[in-house]
Amino acid sequence: MVTHIVLFKLSDPTPENLSTTRDKLLSMRGNIAQLRHLEAGIDIIRSERSYDIALITKFDSLQDLQAYQVHPYHAGEVVPHMKSVCSSIASVDYEC
Repeated sequence: MVTHIVLFKLSDPTPENLSTTRDKLLSMRGNIAQLRHLEAGIDIIRSERSYDIALITKFDSLQDLQAYQVHPYHAGEVVPHMKSVCSSIASVDYEC
């Protein structure tokens, strides 16, 4: 299994923008067959080093993660939204 974690720092982290962006990430549920686990949450600590939203996804294989990256819903709906609202994005992928 492969875990894919992405951290997002929004350009304008208002409560409305945070909620809308988290909901956009969660909208992948049921739209991308390769997803085995999906969670997204808004940071509650709000420290100087905090990112605003975390996405945690899991896949059966590296090939499934790669298929997710180019999936039309992810690449055509989610990625453009995230790029339009984020000032910084960081990720890590690992086998679990």
